[in-house]
Amino acid sequence: MARIRLFFLAIASAATAYSKKTTLLIALSMVLCACQTQKTESMSEKMVRSQMFRCPTAKYLDFKNGQLKWNYTPGLELKAYLDVYQTYGGEDIFSYVEAWYDEAVNEDGTINTYSVEKYSTDLICPAKSLFYLYDKTGKEKYRKAMDLVKTQVDGQPRTSEGAFWHKKVYPYQIWLDGVYMAEPFYVEYVTRYYPEDKKTEAYDDIVNEFVVAAKRTFDPATKLYRHAFDETQGMPWANSETGQSQHCWGRALGWYCMAILDVLDILPESYAGRNILTGILNDICAELPKWADPETGVWYQVLDQPGREGNYLEATCSAMFSYTFLKGVRMGYLDSALLPYAKELYGYVVEEFISTDDEEGHISINHCCSVGGLGGSNMRMGDFAYYLSEKVVSNDCKGVGPFIWASLEMERIK
Repeated sequence: MARIRLFFLAIASAATAYSKKTTLLIALSMVLCACQTQKTESMSEKMVRSQMFRCPTAKYLDFKNGQLKWNYTPGLELKAYLDVYQTYGGEDIFSYVEAWYDEAVNEDGTINTYSVEKYSTDLICPAKSLFYLYDKTGKEKYRKAMDLVKTQVDGQPRTSEGAFWHKKVYPYQIWLDGVYMAEPFYVEYVTRYYPEDKKTEAYDDIVNEFVVAAKRTFDPATKLYRHAFDETQGMPWANSETGQSQHCWGRALGWYCMAILDVLDILPESYAGRNILTGILNDICAELPKWADPETGVWYQVLDQPGREGNYLEATCSAMFSYTFLKGVRMGYLDSALLPYAKELYGYVVEEFISTDDEEGHISINHCCSVGGLGGSNMRMGDFAYYLSEKVVSNDCKGVGPFIWASLEMERIK
């Protein structure tokens, strides 16, 4: 509509130089041109703008009610917004994202509400967007903030096999969640800022994280991966012999798959360790369809208990797996023969979880598990009952972001 108004203003100024008949012809031509150039909003844009409508600033994402908190949840969703901006434009989208980061990051590179000493991998995740923000704005504070977060990576406690503890408060524990939180930032920092003679060693360290996590959480009975592993085998939620948690939680495996995709985006084509990651990804994607609900095509909250009474179809993991198949095929990590299935899967996710909220076309993603963890102050046991006890919400960041990415992949295919 803004374009059309501009066209009519141009027509009005031209009227003094042309006859009424000529002016009318110009007007009709310009209106036709404007109508033809109006772009149908994509599903990825629609989700971004629906969230921006619901949340006047990014400080309202993740149900924060206007409070700034440096955490993986808004970081995840805002990274998806930047990807939409880079694909379709929309300066209001970029401004929405940058306003949050501009307030979070101080001029000296310190980050409000962030502490290196917590050694929580969750707090590394939102730093992924700093690379693009630094490139686009040139603000040195973003580069300083990257360096600060990298000091956490350097000091993050590790298991005896070299894998990061998920958090300092969860000693000797590997969570699949944490692989996603740390490794994509780590690999991009190495690629951008390490000297050439130091990169291969760092890439090996990054791939080792995936290998150790896979080895220690793999469940041979299901050929899926359990949520977490305790090296001490002493946590109440951990098996006393294997150290594994009790179940394969859908979103945990979704995090792990997305981490592989993000890291493969950055690792050089010449680096041999890429084949290790693509091999793991192919093994996972060979098994996942077997665990989907046969009626709807999507996945359950407790991944290894499909159809069990009380278990429910869960949006965040389903969106993550949809994105995994679509991008995996596009990038050549998965067999191209999977493309028809990947496209159908996206349709299943839309049909099962996406609703239209109003006449303006705002959309929501529903049936998102709000949180999932192990241990902690309330000693979450990771049993079937626990995963069903957490609140189920709409428009959780952990569903919105992956759905945007899956939509972008589908739009690239179209």
